[in-house]
Amino acid sequence: MAESSNKKVKNVRPPVVVVLGHVDHGKTKLLSAIRNVAVPKESGGITQHIGAYQVEVPQEPKSRDNRGIPHGIRDDFAGRKITFLDTPGHEAFSAIRSRGARVADIAILVVAADESVKPQTKEAIKIIKQEKMPFIVALNKIDKEGANVQKVKQDLATEEVLVEDWGGNVPVVEISAKQGKGISELMDMIILVADLEDLGEDLSSPAKGLIIESNLDKRVGYVATALVHKGVLRLGDWIVAGTATGKIKAMEDFTSASITEARPSQPVRIIGWSSAPNIGIEFSSAGSKDEAVKIAEDNVNLAPLLSFFSGAQETPENKAMLNIIFKSDVTSSLEAIDSVLRTIKSEEVGYRVIGHDIGNITEADVKTAIAGKGQVVGFRVTADDSAKKLAEREGVKMATFDIIYELIEYVREQMADLLGPVITKIALGKLKVLATFKKDPKFQVIGGRVISGKAIRGAFADVLRGGIVICNGRIGQLQHNKEDLPEVKEGLEAGIKLEVIPGQPFQEIQVGDMLEIYEEQKTARTL
Repeated sequence: MAESSNKKVKNVRPPVVVVLGHVDHGKTKLLSAIRNVAVPKESGGITQHIGAYQVEVPQEPKSRDNRGIPHGIRDDFAGRKITFLDTPGHEAFSAIRSRGARVADIAILVVAADESVKPQTKEAIKIIKQEKMPFIVALNKIDKEGANVQKVKQDLATEEVLVEDWGGNVPVVEISAKQGKGISELMDMIILVADLEDLGEDLSSPAKGLIIESNLDKRVGYVATALVHKGVLRLGDWIVAGTATGKIKAMEDFTSASITEARPSQPVRIIGWSSAPNIGIEFSSAGSKDEAVKIAEDNVNLAPLLSFFSGAQETPENKAMLNIIFKSDVTSSLEAIDSVLRTIKSEEVGYRVIGHDIGNITEADVKTAIAGKGQVVGFRVTADDSAKKLAEREGVKMATFDIIYELIEYVREQMADLLGPVITKIALGKLKVLATFKKDPKFQVIGGRVISGKAIRGAFADVLRGGIVICNGRIGQLQHNKEDLPEVKEGLEAGIKLEVIPGQPFQEIQVGDMLEIYEEQKTARTL
């Protein structure tokens, strides 16, 4: 009997490896060492986007163990491919790291041997355990002074991570990404772990995968970076992700080289979308435009996987609100901004996102800000000249940033400006009322003696009767012996014109009342 023509075609696909660890523990340097090319550092020295890279295991001489015996495995692995996901290490990018872990087969937990387990190390361990992924510990910076491999292993054990020589089943590879030590052994270990996972894939099914990034490129339109999970994605295919559809006009690999097809575990940059697909959602190929549109229409009623700034939309009546439009280079930046903004807590002030999108700041964004009485904040984008002119003409605030924490600090300051300042009373002196003179709805003229401190022109005064404040005012005029003076000191008599403060209650002052004179010190509030 002839074999069925629709028999599934299986092939061993490259493992997808996610690199996790604390900020500055060497994740990007590790990938640089593996690729043997520099991975560009981003603004502020922090990797701020998820990146996907695919490397091929090179043919190298067999490494030897500490007894001088060759490991004897590199010959078999030469030419095998590995896909790496480089995820940001800073705490702002927790959601990105978690999403990166979900699409991976194997995790590498990078721990600096001189710093050991840190907060993001613990978070990475939690993610790995939740996803039930096999993982390898890469002890980096073993060449640095203060490196203590045994302490790291002990600290990992405290987090319920038992490495192989501590009776567990988690492999450990000691490396120096800076000097390139242990990189070959780490790649060996990845392939060994991958082979145990039996990573086969169906090549004859329609292509499916995950969107890991999207942005708007002025030259070519909407672009998405995706990771193929199954099937083969080809130039000219119709694709759909959520409600976004498109016909693939061009594809690029991670080196920006044009390609005509992408296979399982391969990262690919897809050009041809009608709109920007949401990150973190699955894409699939479709047989025709009509099929793609039908799938997209069916997805309209599905709850979105990612909803940016949804926590900022509640507007209690007792809160002052800062209205903002966010524009960013890519969707994952919006996610990161949303994540950090949620940590700003205040009972008196909040923020409302009245618009958000990817791409440069346009005149339309400024018009939205005008209508919503808000401002425009951009991350790693620029503003069109027309947008700048309109913002300047209409008095709309507009600010752009390349480092996310500078952006967050700016938003925090703008929110704090909506709060009234903290007012501190600085006591200057006391005056006992000995006589009252002219009375007017806007002021009273009185005479008295300064019994302590001094009276100062322009200062405030609380009027006390029987120890209780009955009203207050501002010293508009101050005299001693009918001579106008800036201040009158203790023991001297003074004539005072006490002016009514608009909006404040005011009562007629009587002989025997006491004036407590003070200055107000205003301090801007912070969040």
